[in-house]
Amino acid sequence: MEHNTLGYWVWFLFIGGVIGWIAGLITRGRGYGIPADIVIGIVGAMLGGWMANVLGLTIGSSVGMFLLAIVGAVVLVGLTRFVVRHV
Repeated sequence: MEHNTLGYWVWFLFIGGVIGWIAGLITRGRGYGIPADIVIGIVGAMLGGWMANVLGLTIGSSVGMFLLAIVGAVVLVGLTRFVVRHV
């Protein structure tokens, strides 16, 4: 699928929402709402990719990347909670 198609972006936002929703289930037992879930999922996936790069991990499958994105989203939620509580 090309990156400039509407279908690509719809899929991108949908997967971001699913990742954010799963992170919400893990950290608080429910999602954060559709817009927040999408943002958490997308930013969390980028954070997960950055963490894997720093650690020298190579992910070769879609399932591995999906799990890495979930880990990144959970870390993002945890960091956000830590900062909010200590500021």
